[in-house]
Amino acid sequence: MKRLLVRILLVWSESTFVGQALLNFRTAVVSSDGILTHWRPEDPDPCNWKGVECDKNTKRVITLSLTNHKLSGPIAPDLGKLDQLKFLTLHNNNFYGEIPSELGNCTELQAVSLQSNYLSGLIPGELGNLSKLLTLDISGNSLSGFIPPSLGKLQTLETLNLSNNFLVGPIPSDGVLFKFSESSFFGNRGLCGKQISVTCKDDSGESGTDAQSPNSGQNQGGKKNSGRLLISASATVGALLLVALMCFWGCFLYKKFGKNESKSLARDVGGGASIVMFHGDLPYSSKDIIKKLETLNDEHIIGVGGFGTVYKLAMDDGNVFALKRIVKLNEGFDRFFERELEILGSIKHRYLVNLRGYCNSPTSKLLIYDYLPGGSLDEALHGEIPFDYASCLFVSSVHCLCVS
Repeated sequence: MKRLLVRILLVWSESTFVGQALLNFRTAVVSSDGILTHWRPEDPDPCNWKGVECDKNTKRVITLSLTNHKLSGPIAPDLGKLDQLKFLTLHNNNFYGEIPSELGNCTELQAVSLQSNYLSGLIPGELGNLSKLLTLDISGNSLSGFIPPSLGKLQTLETLNLSNNFLVGPIPSDGVLFKFSESSFFGNRGLCGKQISVTCKDDSGESGTDAQSPNSGQNQGGKKNSGRLLISASATVGALLLVALMCFWGCFLYKKFGKNESKSLARDVGGGASIVMFHGDLPYSSKDIIKKLETLNDEHIIGVGGFGTVYKLAMDDGNVFALKRIVKLNEGFDRFFERELEILGSIKHRYLVNLRGYCNSPTSKLLIYDYLPGGSLDEALHGEIPFDYASCLFVSSVHCLCVS
């Protein structure tokens, strides 16, 4: 009887501990599609919460799966307390901030899927402690710095995707990382190494035969920080000027062509159209997207602005996107615009609407953005329930910064 009582108390204590860690994770999330409203502190068993799976005997969390739920906020370090966690899948959300180094405490992890968020900062070297890890996908974020050599210790790793970030320096050639191909590192222009067939250069600017260890590069980091800060600041100013320039072009295009756009897009995507995707986070083929574009007409229009007409694009799986149609002027503008779109597509920030890609048709550019259901900025500022003064001041400040 005593043993049974002790076991019940242990399970109850463990459930309370797990529940608190998950509630701290929930507290860190500032917005979502409402899925976390089902996580209530008064619930006796957090294992029944949506997205949570526990071991039936120990009541320890083994899976946390919350994908495509518009979760926004930092990833709470308390997840590191779930030491029996095996599967962490939080991809296709709006998480920002750094990847918690505490995840290195979850030594039972077999899969970490954090792709297609807005995570920034360095890849924590503590991830090298996950000796049972089979899959690591942190692609499509804004991660920077070097790839930690500790990832080379992940001998069980079968799938690695670090693509479409802002990683720099040599890819470690020691350990398991050497077996992965270019596709694991694609979209990081500052990387070099044998895996991507890019020769690394030493500090004198001369080409080396092998990728050097990132540790040696990090020792030089202090001397280069000021230069990188200057480059980062210049890139930010350039991006803002680019937005202002595109606004100018958009207004010009709208005045010239925008009022005559009320027609189907079928002709635009009929012949010679192609889809260019950014960050690799549009889970559809070009054929599927073009097929949907051909069905859009005046009934799908949700707004008209400086960039032209905006359509609501609903895919068969329920995902919704916003499509902006911009009429082409001439071939010179076409080449310029494609180059600028490539730059915009490489920028990921939680205060910018995510540009997923565009359709390059013979007569227009069709930009594919995330769909924001809250209405237009004009409605928010001048609608029935307008912004409060503080919100209006913030929006005005951002707008002045963009156009200045």
